[in-house]
Amino acid sequence: QVRSVEQEVLWRLRRLPLRHLVHLAQHLAGSEHEGLLLPEVLRKLELRWTELDGTRTVVTLMAKVGHLSPTLMERLEDKALELAEQFDTDELRRVALALALQQRRCVPLLRALSYHLLQKPPELPLPLLTDLLFAYSKLSFQQPQVLHRLSLELQPHLGSLSPAQVSRCARSLASLRWLSRPLAEAMAQYCLDHSQDLTLTQLCGILVSFARLNFQPSSSQEFFSMVQERLQGQEQHLDVHLLTDVVWSLCVLQQPQHPHLSQVLGPDFLTRLRGDTSPRAQSSWLKLLQINATARLEAPGYQGPFLPPEVVGGHGNRDKDKDKATPLQRGLREALPGALGSHDLIRCDVSTVYGWDIDAEAVLDSDNKALPVRDFAAPHLPHPEGTKPLPPGARRVAVLRWELPQFSSRGRELLGRGSLARRHLRAAGFLLAEVSTGSTGSTPGSPQAPWL
Repeated sequence: QVRSVEQEVLWRLRRLPLRHLVHLAQHLAGSEHEGLLLPEVLRKLELRWTELDGTRTVVTLMAKVGHLSPTLMERLEDKALELAEQFDTDELRRVALALALQQRRCVPLLRALSYHLLQKPPELPLPLLTDLLFAYSKLSFQQPQVLHRLSLELQPHLGSLSPAQVSRCARSLASLRWLSRPLAEAMAQYCLDHSQDLTLTQLCGILVSFARLNFQPSSSQEFFSMVQERLQGQEQHLDVHLLTDVVWSLCVLQQPQHPHLSQVLGPDFLTRLRGDTSPRAQSSWLKLLQINATARLEAPGYQGPFLPPEVVGGHGNRDKDKDKATPLQRGLREALPGALGSHDLIRCDVSTVYGWDIDAEAVLDSDNKALPVRDFAAPHLPHPEGTKPLPPGARRVAVLRWELPQFSSRGRELLGRGSLARRHLRAAGFLLAEVSTGSTGSTPGSPQAPWL
């Protein structure tokens, strides 16, 4: 009987009013219906999308049906762009979530939603604040005015959020590289006030977010004491990648304890990580190199264990494919040999045992004259080329390139990863020549190198 009804509806689809098609699509999608009827309904909607009117219909189709038909979703995005001015706050929220959950980074629509959101009166609903942060982070869409408003309005409501919501907001802000210090301070205080309500995974997520943003709470001693207390004896229960992230974060924030270092640098932990070839595992190996560098350079009194030489030398940093080089990177490769006078006086694209790439390296004698860099012993290299010790008074110079993604979205402050690299290389005895993009008064992407 049901199949007979479906067949009858199929014959009459062309004559159905649009509103009946919309209701039918929602019903069939919600019931996870299998058969010929739903694809035909979607095809009719794809052809008649210009007849859609009313914001509620468009928003509901995007949220409930859009994932079933990329073509229809594309048409709905166009219609939503046309109707964006009429959306209320809940419809703005639902459209942003639909885009995020379907991984559709429709920049014109996101810009329109952002513009019309900024025209709304103060005191936005709390679900809009949290869901929009999530959606923007999921789509890697940064709109400073919107993020500023979301952070400002979220702060007074933080105490009413659940631990899961606070953890999700922290991760979203870190993904967007957006550091609102008052909001981050409120999150740190929330952790102190609700330390027993937060699961260890949620607390670790907030800690990792703080490290990525290079944020130190003003109540630093209390906060990290609470974190150390919660971690004590629980490390073995954490996922291997999460534990690596946590210890790396403590290194970034200059709070590592010797037991944490030994936990992830020991052979048992490495055994758990071996054999995993996922992208996250590659990231964890790289972070282990950086943790190992912290243990050697920034942890006085730490006696080991350290990563074995075959691990330190066997995990080169990253891809050196010149086709993927940024304009600033290509500019440095071309400019540095000429500036110093010879290719023998510069070493480019250096992977170090500390887990950091150096864009270029030079050796200067006591008179600031460049020396042939490959003649000298280089303990920072996995496989050194030269054997001579540095002459008295000579120093190594490392050229570090900072691109825009390595800075906070709000200014020129380095994020946690860059801050840790800078500390490690200085502790290893390098003089740093830092080159960044988009400095004040310059063309974005042009090298800023006054030392050349």
